Amino acid sequence: MDPDDLLKVRAEFDSAMRREARPDTSDARVERVGAVVRQIVPGAGGNMVLWSDLDEHTADAAITEQVAFFTKLADRGEVPSAEFEWKLYGHDRPADLGDRLRAAGFVAEPAETLLVGRVADLATLSVEPPEGITLRVVTDEAGVDLMMEAHRRAFGADRPRVKDLMLNLLRDEPDTIEAVVAMAGDTPVSAARMEMRPGSPFAGLWGGGTVPEWRGHGIYRLLVAHRARVAADRGIRYLQVDASEDSRPILERLGFDVLGVTVPWVWEG
Repeated sequence: MDPDDLLKVRAEFDSAMRREARPDTSDARVERVGAVVRQIVPGAGGNMVLWSDLDEHTADAAITEQVAFFTKLADRGEVPSAEFEWKLYGHDRPADLGDRLRAAGFVAEPAETLLVGRVADLATLSVEPPEGITLRVVTDEAGVDLMMEAHRRAFGADRPRVKDLMLNLLRDEPDTIEAVVAMAGDTPVSAARMEMRPGSPFAGLWGGGTVPEWRGHGIYRLLVAHRARVAADRGIRYLQVDASEDSRPILERLGFDVLGVTVPWVWEG
């Protein structure tokens, strides 16, 4: 996309995925309070500030208000802890919002690159699996367990929140999730998911980690291509990824463009 196109897509992303965000799950809620949009998720977490419209005169008070809000929720037992994430994008204002969050006690996690690709283009990628690989679409708890095993072997850590999210969505909103596991025989070697909120022109790609011995075989590309085909069938126009430094070059080769940089700032309570 040319620079003007990217600015238009970024504005659409800010509107659909942030200012007018829909809850991630059926038990979550999104609240619009003044110049802040936040999501509250009971259970395993996921509390987050999704969007803000602040300036140098209002930012510090807004930060204090959000800390107090999530602390109160935790004190009342509505969420397991006061921890929440302030999802900061490079074009958010004021320009020193990250510095203000740090000064308030937030901790920055590694920056990620916000990438976007047109579904119409990505759906033309080949979905022919590499030799020795088959795809299994996740539809039940057994499939989720295979996903978790693939993630554990690829990333070296358990992801209980992802498991809870998957089970919740498969139970309550199966049409909003497409998850797939790449299998080498009976062994899961990679897994990924796509989250599709009703009515949104964007779908989010998550996961995609592959175990070391199967990297470089085209499995990551296959998982992107599979999800792009599903998105095309649903009439979704864009795929969005918060990409690590490892996945960014692969995605750019597949046709994704950079919309900006995002940093998760975490209040640990």
